[in-house]
Amino acid sequence: MSRAANLIFAMLLGFLSRSSASPSPAQSTEEALRIYAVNVVKTPPLETPIVGYGVYLGQGLVITAAHVVGHWPALTDPTVRIAGQDFATKILKEGSFQKTDLALLAVDVAKLPASLQLRRNPLCTAAPRVGMEIIDVLPQRVSRAHVISPLSIAPEFRQRFTTLVDTPLESGSGLFDPERRCLLGIVSAKIMKFSYQSTVTGVRAQPNGFAGYFVPANEILQFIRQNPHF
Repeated sequence: MSRAANLIFAMLLGFLSRSSASPSPAQSTEEALRIYAVNVVKTPPLETPIVGYGVYLGQGLVITAAHVVGHWPALTDPTVRIAGQDFATKILKEGSFQKTDLALLAVDVAKLPASLQLRRNPLCTAAPRVGMEIIDVLPQRVSRAHVISPLSIAPEFRQRFTTLVDTPLESGSGLFDPERRCLLGIVSAKIMKFSYQSTVTGVRAQPNGFAGYFVPANEILQFIRQNPHF
């Protein structure tokens, strides 16, 4: 075999070994979850499209934050972009940021890619635990964060914003449990965090960045449970 042929053969072996290498568990989980991430798109008359985020639940249903949909005039329903394709949608149910920051949308499941038609995204049944790692999923990327205690935010907000992560994330995006691969919640808002220090005069609160609040899976289930399609 000539030197050039040997070189080509070695390069081919290298390519095959890289192609056949199994992805790491983290990569495999993240890619498996990204298929559920969608864009919620609204194009106002004579304006540029406004793009938000949501999560595909299965059976043609998409969940997002109510304020993502509510930012736009309700003259027409938004479009949902799944796997790079745009689909017409209907708003089945819409909450509010002040109460339950969720909106339930529907697309024609028969028009979805075959890879999505039979998929169903499970909601987590276990409550999020302080300290657990979560995956935030967007169509273009994923990131990781950790659940933190409501004691990290101002006392007057602790009863309302009980489910938090240690960093603000994109509204409407989905937070997943990487071990069970189930949906933990939908990102809703960012809230200032504080660190607390004891002083001779009492406890001093020091601003310490922002936390992200998410609507947890049990509230999502309550929100959609009366929908006959779910």
